[in-house]
Amino acid sequence: MRVLATYSIKGGVGKTSTAVNLAYLSAMGGARTLLWDLDPQGASTFYFRIKAKRRGGAKALIRGERDIDSHIRGTDYEGLDVLRAYFAYRNMDMVLAECKKPDKQLGRTVAPLAEDYDCLFFDCAPSISLVSENVFAAADALLVPTIPTPLAMRTLEQLINHLNREGVKKLKILPFFCMVDRRKRLHREICEHPGNHERGFLSTYIPYASVIEKMGVHRAPVLEYAQNDVAALAYRALWSEVQGRLADEYHLRRSLPEAYGYSGA
Repeated sequence: MRVLATYSIKGGVGKTSTAVNLAYLSAMGGARTLLWDLDPQGASTFYFRIKAKRRGGAKALIRGERDIDSHIRGTDYEGLDVLRAYFAYRNMDMVLAECKKPDKQLGRTVAPLAEDYDCLFFDCAPSISLVSENVFAAADALLVPTIPTPLAMRTLEQLINHLNREGVKKLKILPFFCMVDRRKRLHREICEHPGNHERGFLSTYIPYASVIEKMGVHRAPVLEYAQNDVAALAYRALWSEVQGRLADEYHLRRSLPEAYGYSGA
């Protein structure tokens, strides 16, 4: 099971819209896909027409004391399920802190799902916390939506520096520009010259578009109600590029012997 997380320290950058649309594309491509909505606001859960819960076993789920399957709900789309949000996730750091090896607990919780799903998405709340440390440990790759502004680029730098200090080497970091307004000179300049991270950025960007904002009206992925819109095409291109990057990483890991010291960083 491949584990991907849409993550950023900043809020309001397009994490949830990315998670919803890429999880949809994953399922439409034939992969058994699960999206875990880790944000207590429950936006992904809402988009998929599932009711979030205020209480009812979230602590037991996080601690691994309750069967995870009982929290999973199907969506209107074949092959795509959602592990719905709980408002109680706002206290997840405290619950994780009570666990043995608290930075690995989410990974232990989702491990049994490997037989049932090909791809798992974490839709993460904006933070640097014990929850995010769990995500870093459990995920194969972080998809980091980044608005092309100096502050957002600084936030990306903070994330990469944090991961380097913590020695997180196996996690693939895949930043991409999101909410891009090509009418703005600053957006164009940063997209064309992202500085120190130029090699790491995906080439696909997601435009700033009202059709994405309407996900909350339609309660569906963009590709369901505007499949030929430029935003829908951008999500398709982004998913294709992500798959290509991860496939290249997989083949590189298999082709290089351990003696070469390849760590996947």
